[in-house]
Amino acid sequence: MAAYKDRIDRLNMLAKLIPAHLSKNDCPDPGRLLGSMAEQYDQLVSESARRRAIQRDLEALVKEKRIEVVNPNGKPLRYRRLIDPDAADPRMWDYARKLMTSLIRDALPERRLERIWAKLREEGDEFGLGDDKLCILSDTQRLLPADIREEVLAATLEALSLSRTLHATYRDRDDKLTRPVLHPQALLQRGPRLYLFAMKNDELEPVRMYALHRFISAKLGEESARVSEHFNLQDAVRKGQVDFAGDRQVCLELRVRGYIAELLRDCPLSDNQVIEDESEGSPFVARVSATVPDTGQLLRWVLGCGANVEVLAPPKLREVVAAQAAKMAALYSGPAA
Repeated sequence: MAAYKDRIDRLNMLAKLIPAHLSKNDCPDPGRLLGSMAEQYDQLVSESARRRAIQRDLEALVKEKRIEVVNPNGKPLRYRRLIDPDAADPRMWDYARKLMTSLIRDALPERRLERIWAKLREEGDEFGLGDDKLCILSDTQRLLPADIREEVLAATLEALSLSRTLHATYRDRDDKLTRPVLHPQALLQRGPRLYLFAMKNDELEPVRMYALHRFISAKLGEESARVSEHFNLQDAVRKGQVDFAGDRQVCLELRVRGYIAELLRDCPLSDNQVIEDESEGSPFVARVSATVPDTGQLLRWVLGCGANVEVLAPPKLREVVAAQAAKMAALYSGPAA
């Protein structure tokens, strides 16, 4: 009887461990599940015996229609938990609906959609919005993330969570090796790179950006990390500091056409954007003005728009775009090497 109860408990635990809302490739396989339930199968002496045991348990759950195989012809097999709509607690969905409504009400006026997505993904089981139903794509070229050492990321997250120092070995872009004691403030993913905002050694300011892929090693320190009185992550993002721009803002004036004209009517550059139709006969359809952070991202965006955008102001940005366009034209003026 005890063995029977142990197996029922094990099956229940295994079923709960298998997510209900994940894309096919992210669903767990027997090896991954066995790693999470090592204690439940450790009475078996060999690895092969433990694998056979968890496979039998998974087959039992499939027969009971509590889980399903998402790749029947694949190796290894992957599993997803099934949800019985008749058994679902309507109070849970009522709670989920109220939470979703609250998220939307708070985020939409500030145009902070990322808050909604982050919470929905965090609470995936409650909302039923896993990777197979919700995907957020950047409108820039998708590059593979920079290579980061596992122990570096783990130590960095732990230091941030505990507000402790981080003892690092760091190689900068000039190949100079240093061993600073860092006081972490925040972590940011910008495109395919991760950056740590931190103060160094005994410096009170400034808060610097450290690329995590440049860390050779990192170890959690014993000391409490100092907190900058002047740094705020969201302010840094809003002002463009995360793109090495400081606090500089520029009054941008553009002439636009094609898909860019439609894009900026739907998605303004800033809260104070003004867009007006161009006069008849103009090669462009609209003129746009907005105050935006003076960042490398702005330059990359303008260059990416190609001939659909003409920069009118500021003059310095117009000069840089013209120079870059001339260099690009020169590259394509003759046959490929």
